[in-house]
Amino acid sequence: MINAATLVEKYQLEKHPEGGYYKETFKSNVVLPSASLPKDFGGDRVCSTAIYFLLEQGQFSAFHKIKSDECWHFYTGQTLKIFILFENGHLEIIKLGNDIEHGEVFQYVVPANCWFASRPATHSTFCFVGCTVAPGFDFKDFELAKKEDLIATYPKYEQQIKELCIL
Repeated sequence: MINAATLVEKYQLEKHPEGGYYKETFKSNVVLPSASLPKDFGGDRVCSTAIYFLLEQGQFSAFHKIKSDECWHFYTGQTLKIFILFENGHLEIIKLGNDIEHGEVFQYVVPANCWFASRPATHSTFCFVGCTVAPGFDFKDFELAKKEDLIATYPKYEQQIKELCIL
């Protein structure tokens, strides 16, 4: 039977700075020159990257944002909730999983520059997912949210922000 410890060992997952475990599985050899990207990238980027990502009950991926779109893919385990704060002030909670009869989806794309976080649903022991980013992920494009700043911008969602920030 698949469990979180087996997945961490089998795929040599490492701790991620935002929470949980990850392993880069793909990094494109094709490089996009900075001139073809929005100015805020500040340099060349690979076309695409992909990772495995695992969260266990009690863990969360803290609110952060990146400069690229990020497609989340469900693999195994149970429901993962993804919290997206859109620039228009709206919070959307996506349920990533395989229970399509109850509104879960196998994939979801978080738009570039949105604050987002994730955590296992209360009934989930673990969630094993993948994330594909285009233009490819680079830690230069990664920003962890500061709780006070996010609450000032999105006061309506103070409770979720307090639960899903580490700074």
